Amino acid sequence: MGILIQDVSKNFGSFLAIDQVNLDIKSGSLLALLGPSGSGKSTLLRLIAGLEPPDQGEIYLTGENATKIRVQERNIGFVFQHYALFKHMTIRKNIAFPLEIRKVSKPQVRERVEQLLELVQLQGLGDRYPAQLSGGQRQRIALARALAVQPKVLLLDEPFGALDAKVRKELRAWLRQLHDEVHVTTVFVTHDQEEAMEVADEIVVMNNGRVEQVGTASEIYDQPASSFVMSFIGPVNVLPINSGLCTTQAPVSPSDKIFLRPHDLLIKTNPEPDFVSAKVTRLVHLGWEIQVELVLESGSILTAQLSRERFDELQFEANQWVYVKPKETRIFPGILEYK
Repeated sequence: MGILIQDVSKNFGSFLAIDQVNLDIKSGSLLALLGPSGSGKSTLLRLIAGLEPPDQGEIYLTGENATKIRVQERNIGFVFQHYALFKHMTIRKNIAFPLEIRKVSKPQVRERVEQLLELVQLQGLGDRYPAQLSGGQRQRIALARALAVQPKVLLLDEPFGALDAKVRKELRAWLRQLHDEVHVTTVFVTHDQEEAMEVADEIVVMNNGRVEQVGTASEIYDQPASSFVMSFIGPVNVLPINSGLCTTQAPVSPSDKIFLRPHDLLIKTNPEPDFVSAKVTRLVHLGWEIQVELVLESGSILTAQLSRERFDELQFEANQWVYVKPKETRIFPGILEYK
């Protein structure tokens, strides 16, 4: 078994941070807790670690009820956003530290440290100090230290949040490769949708302390369970039901909203049946795609995405009238607001 969370809630004074969450995290999986700031994802991670006690519910780690077990006895590896390395210790000593406090023999410590330096691809840097490494290298050392005691569970709290975009991208691929080698049940917190979709086996989308949806990247993108999930995961146009782009034959309410992905909008330069007219207000060239900003006759504003090849075929310009039709829309009862 991996991690089982049953009816867990957590209050901080009058603030309900976690609201009756239920999760079953498979053994050996890599799962992302994804959501905006204040959604409860870091609090849930701290509850799993034992850094905070739940007010209600139970938490099981590898089949054992760990709700009341102390942090030190849970055998969890925890990696923070800002590394938390010991500045006065060499890299080798940083990795060795959790083994030494567990009274592991010196030969075993040396062997394990060298194994981990090789695992995180930093052989030969063991005698350096944290200040002599890049941010990406320091985060690899933090992961090596967390893996030193061979934890049952590895928890990562926005591990790449302090790094620049290029290094983040490199470390995401590296983390996925590392996980495939060690197979430790891993949960990481992020507010970056691309990061979660690229790395995780499954994604838990959280909002206001609750789980909105659990699924693979394709499931939460293609079959969102709520307006919040669709508006949070990937770009989306949100339009009034009377915008002229409603395609459903089912009964709708005037307060309902149309949710339309920018790449799901068809554009023609000549009128065709079921297409509605729209004026091109702006073209944004992004290299591999063209972003088209439009305004419908109803006054609704929306964005479309076209491949470079398709845009070259159509050959339209800003301020030109074109004709649009959605390939696929979803109807939800308005937008679920979040902070």
